[in-house]
Amino acid sequence: MSDPRSLRTRRTHNLLLIQKILTLRPETSPFTLILDTVEQGAGVLVREFVRNALASKTNIIYVSDNTVRPPTGTTTFINARRKTPETLRQEIISACSGAKKTLLILSPLPPSLLHPQHPLQPPSFNLPTYLLSLLHPTTSLLLIHHTDIPLPPPPPPSQSSQPSNTYAPTPLTHLTYLATTILTPHSLPQSLAAYRASQLSLPPPRFGLAEEKAGILCGLGANKGGMEGVVFEMVYRRKSGRAVGEVFFLGPSAPSNPANTAFTSSGSSAAASSTLRGTEKIMLLDDHPLFAAGGEEGGGVEGVRAEDLGATFDLGLTEKQRRAREGVVLPYFDAQRKGRGEGGDEEGEGGRILYEMGREDDFDEEEDEI
Repeated sequence: MSDPRSLRTRRTHNLLLIQKILTLRPETSPFTLILDTVEQGAGVLVREFVRNALASKTNIIYVSDNTVRPPTGTTTFINARRKTPETLRQEIISACSGAKKTLLILSPLPPSLLHPQHPLQPPSFNLPTYLLSLLHPTTSLLLIHHTDIPLPPPPPPSQSSQPSNTYAPTPLTHLTYLATTILTPHSLPQSLAAYRASQLSLPPPRFGLAEEKAGILCGLGANKGGMEGVVFEMVYRRKSGRAVGEVFFLGPSAPSNPANTAFTSSGSSAAASSTLRGTEKIMLLDDHPLFAAGGEEGGGVEGVRAEDLGATFDLGLTEKQRRAREGVVLPYFDAQRKGRGEGGDEEGEGGRILYEMGREDDFDEEEDEI
């Protein structure tokens, strides 16, 4: 069990850090990378960034090649389809000019920048140099990368007009190396199912593409961030190189629909989201009601039925048995208890075992001295 004082310190420090990141402090995180999947997209986190940008009157530039309608509140929308990297860079710089503070969203990175050996890429194109040219002291870069979409392999050297390097790092390696903050969203119901399995020492369940079943792209409980909130991992890199990691829960931005709770037992996920509405919107995952209570309303392992684990005996306890178990005083408790003297000032005697001789015990002075 963790120390309550260390938990309070971690909670205060990491909540303040994530608030600085979400409220677009350029000195805190000039480059934020979101690695989303088919199971949980980055939409909830992007809307939170946009909401905070609107509150601070920040210029919002949204760049995409597969989006028709940008998020509400976007100042400038740039369509990156079939544009060379230099043309796209000039449009972004032109849109950033004159603004005191800018949020630049690349969702996702256009193929002309991401795919190696793309026809629109110049021979001397370098992704890290290109991204660094978009950053300014007043600009915060938010980049979304879809990890479930594989990159096409580079063409063989005989068919490529550009020199290729077999040992060159992939674009994803470049992005994770350059990013100040990396956010990875997860579905709340799926995270809860994995947590329950870990409480029972069972292998974590697999969802969607990880199930490796034909025809399944998304698992149960996928992309419910707008209704039930989203779980996301944060990795923040300080200037010293030290990384700070934490798992947060971002509450729902709209009331959850009770009809969409078939995945979780008794709608516990939606019930917890409704109780969080009106309180703090972001918290540590350890403070979430469902995770703090052991994964479900009834607690941890004691609330599990025997048939759920395939056992032939009951693992639970009745209320009478639980009270009887809590009332048992073990021998070492008496040795560690304070106030054993008549005045109540005597300390306990550490871990010394207190044993009272019985009638059938054979007292041996020599052995007792040893």
